Amino acid sequence: MVRILSEFGMGTSLRRGDYTQAAARAVRDALWHNSINAAEVFGFSKEDMRIRVDVGAQNPKAVSVDELKAIFPYGTPDVHVTQGGLDTPRPNGDGPPTIQVVVALTVSFDMERADD
Repeated sequence: MVRILSEFGMGTSLRRGDYTQAAARAVRDALWHNSINAAEVFGFSKEDMRIRVDVGAQNPKAVSVDELKAIFPYGTPDVHVTQGGLDTPRPNGDGPPTIQVVVALTVSFDMERADD
């Protein structure tokens, strides 16, 4: 696999304390930063894209990997959730914290490297 590009995103859950919602917003933020035309540039189908999705959340077990995979319109996402992001407690201590999740998307293709 040859890595072609990386993109980054951030998402929040301001009131609900929903880690999956915050992660989904981070994925969409990364996806919608630009139009990924890498497949066409290299003569591949968009379905040929292999997308590594690294998710940083304070509570990794609370993130639904299947829900994140369902966001991608094409390609094969491989989602990895690890400790990261930031939870900010409410000033009065009531309710769930504000959740911030960060995401890095890395797009790769199965192709020969030019420098090999």
